Amino acid sequence: AALGAPAYLLKIMPHVDGSLRICELVRYRMTEINLKGAWSGPGALDLHPRTRWRRWPRCRCSRWCRPCTSSPTPRCRWARWLSITSAETNLLELTMQLKDKIALITGAASGIGNEIAVEFAREGAKVCIADLSLEAGQAAAAKINQAGGRAMAVAMNVTDEAQVDSGVAKTVQAWGGLDVLISNAGIQIISSLVELKFADWKRLLAVHVDGAFLTTRAAMRAMIAAKRGGSIIYMGSVHSHEASPLKAPYVTAKHGLLGLAKVVAKEGAAAGIRSNVICPGFVRTPLVEKQIPEQAKELHISEAEVVRNVMLKETVDGEFTTTQDVARLAVFLAAFPTNALTGQSVVVSHGWFMQ
Repeated sequence: AALGAPAYLLKIMPHVDGSLRICELVRYRMTEINLKGAWSGPGALDLHPRTRWRRWPRCRCSRWCRPCTSSPTPRCRWARWLSITSAETNLLELTMQLKDKIALITGAASGIGNEIAVEFAREGAKVCIADLSLEAGQAAAAKINQAGGRAMAVAMNVTDEAQVDSGVAKTVQAWGGLDVLISNAGIQIISSLVELKFADWKRLLAVHVDGAFLTTRAAMRAMIAAKRGGSIIYMGSVHSHEASPLKAPYVTAKHGLLGLAKVVAKEGAAAGIRSNVICPGFVRTPLVEKQIPEQAKELHISEAEVVRNVMLKETVDGEFTTTQDVARLAVFLAAFPTNALTGQSVVVSHGWFMQ
């Protein structure tokens, strides 16, 4: 419709690559649209309403939307789109699922953790990148800040109790609380059980399990003190449900995260704290790239056969799960509003594991 004409306006959102996509219809008449940059975009739109409806249309809960939106009911799905009162509203901000939420993400300088950090910032969250390398974390935070997001970095060895407690405290001090923890830091060791060194077994479990415990404890203390609930998300794996050769400590650790998440769900419920586990299939991160030649050597097959016949054999389409797949699921779980979804694991694996 022509701008300014009495017609529906398509609500437009920036896609990951900066292009625009149509998301929703908004019943407003507009006089102009200004394209803005960065996280106020890219592609965010300033909308200047010319007139508003004198009588409000009925929404799906069959009540008039003006009183409905002053105290929205769970059924009133469309109310927020019909109750815009600002003379100049940024639609991108309206659709941000994590606006002003404070999130700490471990292992977020690269790989899946970094993709989650970028996606959370795009959705309006303030992100603390906790990583073993402070320099790498600061570089990742700088990129988010340059793009218009809000990010900081802390050095954190998740197996070090003092560093974990300090990193959470710095986040709370900088931004006034903590709403989301993503326990993502992890390592991988490829070895048969009979050749596996006890030191390697303990090292992997320390990062995945001890790290999850220490960050969870610190995060829960902060969330309970703030009295506004929160979401704790663990980075599990298909190996939280399945086993593979040469990965005994990893499979053990990932199974353990399911139990921890269930305990957190029960203990945290009274304080409004939810916990869930994301279980990706193979995601082509540096961690997985490193495994390909290691498994090829152990199994005496080519690297191409490792990808085709080991990693992706059980998928429905022979495709890797992407970091974006995992990040979008993390946003969904972090933004979920109630305890209806807690203590669960969600598999994102192109059908490798179905439950």
